[in-house]
Amino acid sequence: MDKFSMIARAPVEEIFKPEDLKKLLTSRIPLKHYIGFEISGLIHLGTGLMAGAVIADLQQAGVECSIFLADWHSWINNKLGGDMDTIQRVAVGYFKEGMKISAKIMGADTSKIKFVLGSQLYHNNDKYWQTMIDVAKNMSVGRAKRSITIMGRKEGEDHDLAKYFYPPMQVADIFAQGLHIAHAGMDQRKAHVVARDVALKIKTNPLMIKGKQIKPVTIQHHLILGLQKPPMWPVPKDKLQEIWSTMKMSKSIPDSAVFIHDSEADIRRKMGKAFCPAGEIGFNPVLDWTKHIVFRCRDKLVILRPEKFGGNIEFKSYAELEKVYGQNKIHPMDLKNAVAEALVEILKPARAHFAKPKHKKMLTELQRLKVTR
Repeated sequence: MDKFSMIARAPVEEIFKPEDLKKLLTSRIPLKHYIGFEISGLIHLGTGLMAGAVIADLQQAGVECSIFLADWHSWINNKLGGDMDTIQRVAVGYFKEGMKISAKIMGADTSKIKFVLGSQLYHNNDKYWQTMIDVAKNMSVGRAKRSITIMGRKEGEDHDLAKYFYPPMQVADIFAQGLHIAHAGMDQRKAHVVARDVALKIKTNPLMIKGKQIKPVTIQHHLILGLQKPPMWPVPKDKLQEIWSTMKMSKSIPDSAVFIHDSEADIRRKMGKAFCPAGEIGFNPVLDWTKHIVFRCRDKLVILRPEKFGGNIEFKSYAELEKVYGQNKIHPMDLKNAVAEALVEILKPARAHFAKPKHKKMLTELQRLKVTR
């Protein structure tokens, strides 16, 4: 598989723009990537494993990967109670450890992932703040307001002024670190579009290759669904994208998400309750997880069934499973049980990691905070 195909495969959903990435890959310069995260509670599969999969592929393509621990952004967005000391402690403790083990599960070399705390980048760094202002000068107030959704906030609501600093800061993070590839979930697309729009206009920390000012390539990965039933069912085709975005896995609805360190019992319980309509392949969280996690980590899925219901059945590709499930030849509970057992095995390294005294202490402290944001 060539480098571009390696990067472009699932769970990547969009590359902006593919031709720019192809040029970067043939430029023979060391390419730098990042994905940034707010520090906002427990890490679930949608955060840890989706990002980890893309990082693993980028590393295979020879890209230097980094994870940005966005403590200032978390503070602006009132995560972990808006307490900066707590945010920073969790960032360099639990969150860093959680992302390392998540990336490792998906095949990344964690010894080569660079972790950057926002405060470290900003401290005594006048050029960063110049870059942020330069970005802001090339954005309208209306653009900042429309970009508020990258924080999980609703456009049109009234917000404190600090929240409108968030979009230009997120964009400035890219240029201040000299990053060629900015990566996030699809919900961060608006920030990425701004980064590309201002790339050739800013004078401070422009991204340069061979003396030419260029735009960063942006990669958006798939947002896996939460396990709960959508607010309307069946989902109308013209509402599919909108509902999908609102139904992404969320830590604020704990039983809609599997966390990387969930117990075997919790994984089985949550999957047992999952929304999984018979024969439905268009909007089905269990199939969604099977495609983007199970078949990413395993070369087959075995569904155990009594002989009277057809006996055990083995699938060696997601396409094969989807076809048979769409024909109503697999009972939803049989699929849910099989996926639960696959996840129990896939997440075994994370459970072991957070069973170690030092890491267990980090997890316990965060759980005691009882925060979901």
